[in-house]
Amino acid sequence: MSNISLIVGLGNPGKEYAQTRHNAGFWFVEQIADRYNIPLKVDTKFHGLSGRGNVEGHDVRLLLPSTFMNRSGQSVVPFAKFYQIAPESILIAHDELDMNPGVIRLKSGGGHGGHNGLKDIVPHIGANFQRLRIGIGHPGAKELVSGHVLSKAPSSEQNLMDDAIHHALSRLSLLLDGQIQQAMNQINAYKP
Repeated sequence: MSNISLIVGLGNPGKEYAQTRHNAGFWFVEQIADRYNIPLKVDTKFHGLSGRGNVEGHDVRLLLPSTFMNRSGQSVVPFAKFYQIAPESILIAHDELDMNPGVIRLKSGGGHGGHNGLKDIVPHIGANFQRLRIGIGHPGAKELVSGHVLSKAPSSEQNLMDDAIHHALSRLSLLLDGQIQQAMNQINAYKP
């Protein structure tokens, strides 16, 4: 199994979206950047914020697309191609409607599951990348989904999501060492 060398967080750019549920992937990558002192700089060539640094002894690139969620591929695809990063060496963190807040899952491969960010990436690089799915809960009806993902969670739910992200961060070294199955077992066993 390949080591992870690119970690992408999916979300929407701009202050008005920073605390919304759809930005859960951003939160994960921002915490890595903070913890390992990796500055995220505007990267106009790849339509995002990117950084590179040492994470648990590994050379890792971080990327936050500055496109809107449904255009995430415009950032991720050229970035991965330019740096010759194979899909299996990419971890994409994103929000997951079909899991409750506080639930977090690491998954290898699979379809886009209706996620607009993944829909814009999978056709171009394939589905053979790692995903960190961060549960945000479902509002109960399809017509409520847009308002749900683009709104701020109540603090009780936010605390559950933050704790789940913290748990995944504590297993980052396993992922970066290429111990994907072990990382998956430990991350997926997390109970809020």
